[in-house]
Amino acid sequence: MDHVAQLLLELGLLFAGLSLLGLLARRLGLSSVPFVLVAALALGEGGVVPLATSEPFIEAAAEIGVVLLLLALGLEFSADELFASLRHHGPSGLVDLLLNALPGFAAGLLLGLPWQGALALAGVTWISSSGIIARLLGDLGRLANRETPAVLSVLVLEDLAMALFLPLLVVALAGGGPAAAVAGTGLAVGAVTLALLAAQRQGHRLGRLLASADDEQLLLRLVGLTLLVAGLAQSLGASAAVGAFLVGLALPASFAERARSVLGPLRDLFAATFFVAFGLSTDPRAVLPVLPAVLLLALVTTGTKVATGWFAARRDGVARPGRLRAGTALVARGEFSIVIAGLAVTAGVPELGPLATGYVLVLAVAGPVLTRLADPRGARGTAVAPA
Repeated sequence: MDHVAQLLLELGLLFAGLSLLGLLARRLGLSSVPFVLVAALALGEGGVVPLATSEPFIEAAAEIGVVLLLLALGLEFSADELFASLRHHGPSGLVDLLLNALPGFAAGLLLGLPWQGALALAGVTWISSSGIIARLLGDLGRLANRETPAVLSVLVLEDLAMALFLPLLVVALAGGGPAAAVAGTGLAVGAVTLALLAAQRQGHRLGRLLASADDEQLLLRLVGLTLLVAGLAQSLGASAAVGAFLVGLALPASFAERARSVLGPLRDLFAATFFVAFGLSTDPRAVLPVLPAVLLLALVTTGTKVATGWFAARRDGVARPGRLRAGTALVARGEFSIVIAGLAVTAGVPELGPLATGYVLVLAVAGPVLTRLADPRGARGTAVAPA
């Protein structure tokens, strides 16, 4: 068969299949991430149906998917929101880091991963899925709940920390020593600080430069600028994802709202392609041997996430039922755990692929289920704990 015809047929069947999986996930009230990963495992290395012709396209699209995911993440937050979260929930972010990253790092070392792989696994277990959690809170009608600001503050701090963690991880995976790691982290701190200051003082000018009444023009300008910054960041030895995040962060809230609506469909398409690419790179036969370790790690970090949410909500004076809801809401891991694992696998730590795949599959399903069980009556949780 003609190469172009084969490529189009494979991609057509792939996207049609992703559509059906999305409908199934929505019907079950779950994220589509675990469904896409399972389907990709069946198609990729060791799977039943190879995608040899379209795989180069999928790999390139996956890189764009990571960039657009982080751009959309940066668009979600304003500099004022980030500073407010740091001031009030800094201790919650520290508790989150200690309780959830350390088990992943220890598990990585116990499982025989190099320390760089263990560092990546720490990131996988640390970062909750903003996308899954935000959609879940909306579906359950909890956006106005008393505990929800604490949940969102923890997510904001995680997302900000990711802009610092990714450069450190990239340096470590590249074989850089302690001095290079410190330099990379320092560069990331400086870049994030600069982006926050620019957003506060000059963000309105950047917004005017990109703004257009025509959606096509707005999309082309925004994606063009983001890819340029991401490529520059990558060429300087940082992470393209961090560059994209900083672009989103530097844009004013007045522009970000419209940009999110225009960017949304494109982001979702390329993000789904990223999950497919990650699943294609993982041999499903490698997941079964690590399943006991995956389940144990998932159990431990479910408990530590619940403790994190409990602590954060308690700082806001939320009563015990609300603290439990906050904790279970943070359990789900998803897109950004896969981003971190993808960086490690690409850098030469393939053992992390099956671990991360199994881990995300378990918690992307278990998180929403636990969140629903924590409040089966859908109570709004407006009570405040006594002083």
